[in-house]
Amino acid sequence: MIFTPLPLVGAFRIDLDRREDSRGFFARMVCETEFAAHGLNTRWAQMNTSLTREAGSVRGLHFQRPPMAEVKLVKCVAGAILDVIVDLRAGSGTFGHWHGVELSAENRTMMYVPEGFAHGFQTLTSDCELIYLHSCAYSASHEGGLRHDDPALVIGWPLPVTGLSPRDAAHPLLTGIEAIQP
Repeated sequence: MIFTPLPLVGAFRIDLDRREDSRGFFARMVCETEFAAHGLNTRWAQMNTSLTREAGSVRGLHFQRPPMAEVKLVKCVAGAILDVIVDLRAGSGTFGHWHGVELSAENRTMMYVPEGFAHGFQTLTSDCELIYLHSCAYSASHEGGLRHDDPALVIGWPLPVTGLSPRDAAHPLLTGIEAIQP
């Protein structure tokens, strides 16, 4: 696995280190030893999947507050997305900054999202399917969200937003979010 630190401290782009031959390739997607060597989470409590049918749709930006704050590992297995994280950690020098990485079935790249970050994505193609590993189980009483179109963030969504749930449209702006204590 190839770990590339992102500009928001603690977040990583993870690419496969493929072993190829005439049949195709083999690669690890999760390895406790390699994750631990980078100081990353090695325990996954939940695995989820999502399918988004329409290109341009946005899901998120979602997060969970302590004590149920979670680490996510996100992989796109069909289609392509712009995966976006926003730093919400109290005292962070990059609080309120965002970063995006294209994840696709073709590039097989993953995004490691640390605790204290909001996460969301926009589909770049139709019929996008994602797999997410979560370090904590979902807790409705600890969930939070941030508006995808917050003028303080100016996220560079590459396509016009064509699909957004009523719940995601109602999330507060960054100014209404309390920073997440580590």
